[in-house]
Amino acid sequence: MTYTSLVTGGAGFIGSHVAADLLRAGHRVVVLDDLSGGTAGNVPAGAHFHQGDICDPGVVDALFAEWRFDHVFHLAAYAAEGLSHFIKRYNYTNNVVGSVNLINAAVNSGNVRCFVFTSSIAVYGHAEPPMTEDLIPSPVDPYGIAKYAVEQELKVSHEMFGLPYIIFRPHNVYGERQNIGDRYRNVIGIFMNQILRGEECVIFGDGEQTRAFSHIDDVAPPIARSIENPRAYGQTFNIGGDTPYTVNELAEAVAAAMGVEARVRHVEARHEVVHAFSSHDRAREILGVGAGSVPLSEGLTQMAAWAKKHGPQEPSIFSGIEVSKNMPPSWRSVVTSD
Repeated sequence: MTYTSLVTGGAGFIGSHVAADLLRAGHRVVVLDDLSGGTAGNVPAGAHFHQGDICDPGVVDALFAEWRFDHVFHLAAYAAEGLSHFIKRYNYTNNVVGSVNLINAAVNSGNVRCFVFTSSIAVYGHAEPPMTEDLIPSPVDPYGIAKYAVEQELKVSHEMFGLPYIIFRPHNVYGERQNIGDRYRNVIGIFMNQILRGEECVIFGDGEQTRAFSHIDDVAPPIARSIENPRAYGQTFNIGGDTPYTVNELAEAVAAAMGVEARVRHVEARHEVVHAFSSHDRAREILGVGAGSVPLSEGLTQMAAWAKKHGPQEPSIFSGIEVSKNMPPSWRSVVTSD
């Protein structure tokens, strides 16, 4: 049987890799993306691409009526934790309302076998690492709040309507096809772009905050394959790298991968979780996948080769800032220069 699967955000970073993995598994794949963060060139060959916005219920409903999807892989989001404080309306519209449009369509279609949702480690907030799925989420930024709201909505939609679901909480994912021109998120991409532009790597605060970084090859394939495992249904999984690094250590590692000496500039700390990395025992037990099988040095070398070929990018400017109070000074200067 050939399944028809929808991948939202399939022109973006993680979504395009999930779409490619589904195609390799024999799925008929439809990508829905508004190209606000991705590019049409990221959509893998063989996928049917539809440019549209998940926030438009008419677009979503028409697509479900045309294709009668067996599976939904929802990866479309504006995933900028720090910036989300200053774009609350945009954050909740895209990350909650857009998700609800998809859930409504999935329920109404009566055909969806599983709704796979990519959440985030941001739902844990200041929890003590390594964070486990049994912790009660307590997000500390609007992005994490939005992701947790959709997780809860999927659970009540399953209880009320029987919609099957699987939830993933990846963290700090990096690799080929990441948008290195985004100045607000994805620190590895930001560092690589700064190096390509001959600039210093900018670190917020003292750089001793810790994260575990996850290569895309450790994240996208398990998401795509999860629907094949009955034990995964109704479960929530942390997924990604196991080993935490300080941002200072990361800057050194990125510079080494790019073949340059590290040049770092520290700026005022921003409001963020200091230490964030998670346990992946549940993914190992149920999905049978190892966490962090791609070592950081190897993953950075692969991404660096791609970034050099891709070339430096002009850092994007988010023009829809809703609240500028208490923004990091380096971001504030961008806003006031518009």
